[in-house]
Amino acid sequence: MGVVEVLKTIEEHRAEVVDLRFMDFLGLWQHFSVPACKVTSKSVCDGFGIDGSSMRGWRAINESDMLILPDPSTAVMDPFSDTPTLIMNCNIADPVTKENYARDPRFAAIKAERYLQTSGVGDTAYFGAEAEFFVFDDIRYGSSVNASHYHIDSVEGAWNTGRVEDPNLGYKIRHKEGYFPVPPADSMQDLRTEMMQVMQQCGLDVECHHHEVASGGQAEIDLKYDTLVRTADNLLLFKYIVKNVARRHSKTATFMPKPLFGDNGSGMHVHFSIWKGGQPRFAGDRYAGLDDVALWAIGGLLKHGRALVAITSPTTNSYRRLVPGYEAPVNLGYSSRNRSVAIRIPMLSPDPAAKRLEFRCPDPSCNPYFAFSAMLMAAIDGVKNRIDPGDPLDENIFELPPPELARIPCTPRSLEEALDELERDHEFLLQGDVFTQDVVDTWIAWKRENEAEPVGLRPHPYEFTLYYDV
Repeated sequence: MGVVEVLKTIEEHRAEVVDLRFMDFLGLWQHFSVPACKVTSKSVCDGFGIDGSSMRGWRAINESDMLILPDPSTAVMDPFSDTPTLIMNCNIADPVTKENYARDPRFAAIKAERYLQTSGVGDTAYFGAEAEFFVFDDIRYGSSVNASHYHIDSVEGAWNTGRVEDPNLGYKIRHKEGYFPVPPADSMQDLRTEMMQVMQQCGLDVECHHHEVASGGQAEIDLKYDTLVRTADNLLLFKYIVKNVARRHSKTATFMPKPLFGDNGSGMHVHFSIWKGGQPRFAGDRYAGLDDVALWAIGGLLKHGRALVAITSPTTNSYRRLVPGYEAPVNLGYSSRNRSVAIRIPMLSPDPAAKRLEFRCPDPSCNPYFAFSAMLMAAIDGVKNRIDPGDPLDENIFELPPPELARIPCTPRSLEEALDELERDHEFLLQGDVFTQDVVDTWIAWKRENEAEPVGLRPHPYEFTLYYDV
């Protein structure tokens, strides 16, 4: 959709407001609104001004002015606003030089697609993300100098079998048994269906929805794959719809990776493939129907895996999920069908066009523009340097004897460790100027100073259980 089509859409839908949206450095969708009458061919080309110093990880106050440049191809009517509102995703630029801003995550994703085309490896990368989430009935939390708490509640929570609900009808899903009971145990069927319908209304191509493994309303709704930037764009709209449909029903949805202790966390398994000249580059006659290109791509993902997770699993809470025993892919290996490794080769179809890799480490707290770009850069590095991924791991890793298990590399155990790995291993991200050194340094510094260190400094409630009587 070009500028002319956007103006026509505004007229046809009698939109009174245009909502301009952009991604902040860490991964939250931001917005501001302008009257529809202010949106013209000239204003779309010239952009709209904002204060960049108020955004996390962006500019200092002495160089704060920035431009928002709408992308007309992303235009969609907002399904939740009372006033007819058109949404457009935007890129960020410097108002003086008119150059794209290097810390704009969407620009990094655009550069990653361009680098693929110049690398000789391929011309198109397709991504499909399975973003899991929880839907709760109530959430309360707080942290102060003398107290810290959180309390989560869900009508289907396994912990509520004895709660007075006038009446309590049972049908509480047991821990790790949420995949796939029918209603009434699955109490979220109609809610997920409404989410799916709103997504379709907004032009998203939904493949399926279902309850996930955990208790407490864990869910998954799968979208069809698309190109790197478009999949990231779609994921932002997806999360917006999930949260607002839940709110409609006085519920709250979260993409936090591990909100519940003792049950499965929420991952975001990412399927991706590389194509060239309309042909899949991953299909061949090697292991699991792969080509050498795919095996080398796996080699790149595994070589850089410990650094990659600092971007694809970027919160302290991510490492509450990346632990053995909860189907989390902590082992940096690859296999066909085996879900206990970091990279799986889906075997559901013999069609060469369906041949892809599934990277299972990411979670939905990530910034998708950065996460998908980093994955692609690792894969390209693997192909260009013909990195051997080693032998596949087809056995159940969780049942291996400890000496054998110890030989398998694993993901970091904390955000601090992952950031250390990224600090040591990030040259592959800098190729083609996709990630700049400034972006990498700013990411590491922000995550350390504002997330890892503050969490590490605070007493944990369980420490009182362990140590108060020492």
